[in-house]
Amino acid sequence: MHVVSTLRRSGGQFKHRWGINAARGLASTSDASSKRLTSLLIANRGEIALRVGKTASEYGVRTTTLYTNPDRLSQHALSSPFTVNLGEPSAYLDGDRIIEVAKNEGCQAIHPGYGFLSENATFARKCVEAGLTFIGPPWQAIEAMGSKSRSKEIMIEAGVQCIPGYHGSNQDPEYLKAEAHKIGYPVLLKAVKGGGGKGMRIVQKPEEFMDQLASAKSEAMNSFGDEVMLVEKYITTPRHIEVQVFADKHGNSVALGERDCSIQRRHQKILEESPAPHLDESIRQDLWAKARAAALAVGYEGAGTVEFIFDNDTNEFFFMEMNTRLQVEHPVTEMVTGQDLVRWQLIVAEGGELPLTQAQIEEEISKRGHAIEARIYAENPDMNFIPDSGKLLHLQAPQPTESVRIDAGFVAGDEISSHYDPMIAKLIVSGTDREAALQKLRAALESYEIAGPVTNIEFLKRMCVSPGFVAGDVETGYIQKHHAELFDPQPVEPEVYSQAALALLLQEISSKSVGSMFPPSRQVLGFGSGYPARKFDLVTTPLDGKSTATTTTVQIHQTGPTTFDVTVGDEVFPGVQATMPSPTSITTFYPHTRINSNVIRTPPSIDSSTEGDKIMVFQRGRQYRLSIALPLWHAKALGIKDVANSVLAPMPCKVLRVDVREGDSVTKDQTLVVIESMKMETVIRSPGDGVVKRIVHQAGVSGSRLFGDFC
Repeated sequence: MHVVSTLRRSGGQFKHRWGINAARGLASTSDASSKRLTSLLIANRGEIALRVGKTASEYGVRTTTLYTNPDRLSQHALSSPFTVNLGEPSAYLDGDRIIEVAKNEGCQAIHPGYGFLSENATFARKCVEAGLTFIGPPWQAIEAMGSKSRSKEIMIEAGVQCIPGYHGSNQDPEYLKAEAHKIGYPVLLKAVKGGGGKGMRIVQKPEEFMDQLASAKSEAMNSFGDEVMLVEKYITTPRHIEVQVFADKHGNSVALGERDCSIQRRHQKILEESPAPHLDESIRQDLWAKARAAALAVGYEGAGTVEFIFDNDTNEFFFMEMNTRLQVEHPVTEMVTGQDLVRWQLIVAEGGELPLTQAQIEEEISKRGHAIEARIYAENPDMNFIPDSGKLLHLQAPQPTESVRIDAGFVAGDEISSHYDPMIAKLIVSGTDREAALQKLRAALESYEIAGPVTNIEFLKRMCVSPGFVAGDVETGYIQKHHAELFDPQPVEPEVYSQAALALLLQEISSKSVGSMFPPSRQVLGFGSGYPARKFDLVTTPLDGKSTATTTTVQIHQTGPTTFDVTVGDEVFPGVQATMPSPTSITTFYPHTRINSNVIRTPPSIDSSTEGDKIMVFQRGRQYRLSIALPLWHAKALGIKDVANSVLAPMPCKVLRVDVREGDSVTKDQTLVVIESMKMETVIRSPGDGVVKRIVHQAGVSGSRLFGDFC
């Protein structure tokens, strides 16, 4: 079902009328005071800007996009002929500058995307004062619901139950700790102006309170410019269920179903689905009603999300917060309703009525089954999901279909910057029921290939087959609860090493005949009867930064133009036939099977003393990260430093705080450095007992990965 616009000229003015699938006889509405939008500035970046721009373009609205210096070659910067460079990385949050750009570019409206600027009441107010239409709710509603303490007061007045906690103005740390004691541990610290999981910490016991409070306040100040905190009871087996609401300027308010967003890490979602599994229909209807009441309580307009904590133990739900914007996971709702919610935003901004009634929405939801969204991030799940960055050397996405959707902000060759959120794309699938949707998600993830930064794709594949998740037994602590299962090391089959070595050899042979795309192997055994023989020592290094790397030797003897005898450890594959249809694709016929693989080769990192080129193998729905072992003499010849007694930051970052001094004695797990990368704080702790020999970088330094030496 699609929203359509019909225009007619009357008295020299354009008037419009909104209709929904007129063939079905659904009602259309008109508003004489409404104003047709023809030009729009998108005040955000990446996938957000592309998503909004796509609908605006289809709707006939000219878009102007913004970018910063790190994003000058990004897809959203290239998506429109009307672009403006804001300069510094942080400029996306410079509301005054963005309003000035909008006026200079002749834009009628500003769409803030679904980043933090979309929930900035001051920015929304200034847009209105500048004569611009803000694609979002009134600034008064943003202000009311943006304060977690004020929003809870409003909800209590509206009859919506809230989580027990302290939401007052006294921010003395000792007072907050005393309130936490009254509430009872564990408690959740949350920034009043927070969002996106920033400025949140779970405190399990009193002795952790002050450290966690300091960390939450620092992250909140860096993200929102405000460090006021609230303290809430932390429910031990919670689900995160949210309701998508929409309201117009005519007093209409609807709920477009709910989303279960319980699968989270670092308080941020990675899997969302609709409808929520195992939810009693009476509870579902009550959630929708409470969400609509929340919107009406603040005179809401446009898209919003009312978030609830659902207690699995008691089947009670509590109001948590309202996000006064369209959220990242809105495609899930679009899949189960058949509606374009960005178009709905434009309708409301122009003064039109909501395209569907509540009854019509429920009818659509009843017909469309189940939808699931997986967020594809550049991050390392094995190291507590720390973000990663770097160039996307290879990117192969699933084929989009009517039931498989990909919202992406990057293509192969693009750079994932350490300045911004590490989300690469969103994969959204739908099916007739949850089981069908999960099956489709598993298949789509198996065809998703990304080489370059570490991603969470392999982790998402394991989530999709985790028995508890498949059964729908979800909660926000699911990942921690099932950690052993989800992070169990996966075996590497001998054929993986064989495919990697054969690809390296064939790439080397090709480079000798057509150029120097790939450097020659550093390990040569000999040249029997005109054909080369090679030995490759391939290293598998666990991504957790703790487990021991293993080395597997692969020996290849070429016996014909495309025929090889391959030995992997003690296993022999005779008469293997291998060809490379492309520089990265290898097709191999073994005596027992045929295997197609993509093999991507990249240079080593500068801080590695034992690894050579990185090898990424995509084979039968899995990704394997290998490297070529270097002899010791090679590392010394290149001057690679031994960093065995150093502490490295796990990703490019900015040093926020150094908590030790040279000569200090430290113990295992003691805090050494606090860093920030991609708007996220990470604490670097001592790997063992020792003495700080040298501090390499102090607070304020960006980019370096080396922090201190220990003895």
